[in-house]
Amino acid sequence: MRVNFLDLLTPWISFTDMAEKKSGALVLVAMIFAVSMTFIDQTIVSISVPNIQQHLGLSETGVQWIVSGYLLAMAAIFALGGKLADVVGHRTMLVVGILIFTVCSALCGATPETDIAEAWIIAFRLIQGAGAAIMFPAALAITISAFPIDKRGRALAVFFGITGALTSVGPIAGGYLTEWTWRSIFWINIPIAIISLVLIWLSKPRNKKNPQPLDIRGAVIIALGMGLSVLGFQQSAIWGWDNPLTWICIVAGIVILVAFFVFENRQEFPLMRVSIFRERAFTADNLALFFLSIAFVPLFFFASMYSQIALGWDASDAGLFLLVFFGGFVVGSQWGGRILDSKGAKPAAIVGAILGAVGFFLWAGQMTDIDAGLGGQWIYMVMAGAGVGLMLGPVSTDAINRAPNTSYGEATGITQTVRNYAAAFGLAVLGTILTTQNRANVEDKLGQLGLPKAKADEIAHAMTSAGGGNSDALSGHASSGSVEQVYHALQDAFAHSTQTVFYVMAGVMVACYVVAHFGMVGGKMKEIVIDGDEAPTEVAGDTVPDPGDVSTEAPAEAS
Repeated sequence: MRVNFLDLLTPWISFTDMAEKKSGALVLVAMIFAVSMTFIDQTIVSISVPNIQQHLGLSETGVQWIVSGYLLAMAAIFALGGKLADVVGHRTMLVVGILIFTVCSALCGATPETDIAEAWIIAFRLIQGAGAAIMFPAALAITISAFPIDKRGRALAVFFGITGALTSVGPIAGGYLTEWTWRSIFWINIPIAIISLVLIWLSKPRNKKNPQPLDIRGAVIIALGMGLSVLGFQQSAIWGWDNPLTWICIVAGIVILVAFFVFENRQEFPLMRVSIFRERAFTADNLALFFLSIAFVPLFFFASMYSQIALGWDASDAGLFLLVFFGGFVVGSQWGGRILDSKGAKPAAIVGAILGAVGFFLWAGQMTDIDAGLGGQWIYMVMAGAGVGLMLGPVSTDAINRAPNTSYGEATGITQTVRNYAAAFGLAVLGTILTTQNRANVEDKLGQLGLPKAKADEIAHAMTSAGGGNSDALSGHASSGSVEQVYHALQDAFAHSTQTVFYVMAGVMVACYVVAHFGMVGGKMKEIVIDGDEAPTEVAGDTVPDPGDVSTEAPAEAS
């Protein structure tokens, strides 16, 4: 009897494939748990700020820094975090980032109600942001390494879909946890961190590393440039755009970033291989992410404020409002992942940009009908969410796929630096538009009720400082007989102001379409091995490397 050895090996091959799939799935779950804290923290603190301010006696500037300091630290440290992940090891830096983030979360929750409260909570929020900047590039690099390139689209669709949706958990959790104690919004990270560390231990992701000297000078230069420019954007709402200090910070930061680009080009072991921006596809991906993040990240803040002030909802209901958007986002993420695996990132980005632009535009058009509330807006919120979901995962994955496997952390650091910088820019510019527009709208609406300009400004400040939600904030600012009338006028004014912001977001999505259509490179990605490193190319559209440069052996991986 003849024995077919392939038949004997088939069950073992199938078992091995199944084991690899299960291993990849467990790694994916572990990474989602690890970075979920950073996504939840983007919104949970914003919802609870009024309560924190009341209990700790924070200044208005201090309150701003609790939110903006976290984003500032992430933007300044992301590039270094990505490089550290590649040099020291992805798994090592992931655990380090989780520990930094969790310890700082606990210390923020333990802020003493004394004179040092403001300095204490701002300092540990800054360090917490640095922990997030170390953690995220390592986690995303591990996720990418756990799947072959033809499976990454769906894996990253799950990663970005779930982690993106977790951002909407912040307002919901923040609303309910704050009713117990505001400190719990920080302490909630502790059990999540413990679960993620257990999952990391169980999944045992490879600790890929590419040892080389660290460019400390480059890290200082980019941190200074990012810090100054983001500081200028963040503080513009407080200092004002007519304040020279605002422009000094922004211009000095940009000049330093240009100097960083020149400096890195001359380094043997740069912090960031800026030469990668010479590749059209990588540059287009990051430009698309830049415009997308101007709309996507600030959306949480503006939609939350709109639901609380214009619609009169409480903090927990504001989270439910955002869930409608994320319903579309999660579905769009899954579509985008499938399109990426089958046709490449460009078709997903083009369709997503069109759907997002139309969704934001029609959503903005319904915002002033506050009596209809969610009923008149939900379908357009779903459209906008689906458009963003279609773009985010494929474009992010496409950018990282274009880096060698030894530089996934570095490439992630670049893309996340771009995203966070864009988010800070969007929050500052759109926030200035909202503030300016709302001041004019409030003066107009209350002027029609016979209130002078000074009184109108005082009432508008009282409402926004209290976070909206009801007319209680007007006590002492309006007579008892006119409170409800003034409150409804303020709701209408804020709805019109937010509408302007969302029309701008629709315009930003149009810019995403232009970049995707004219800048991104089409074609499905595949991997080859060049000089010992995996590097991407397209099935069609890009030049294939010279066969003499191609090695059939993958590089050895440190563990």
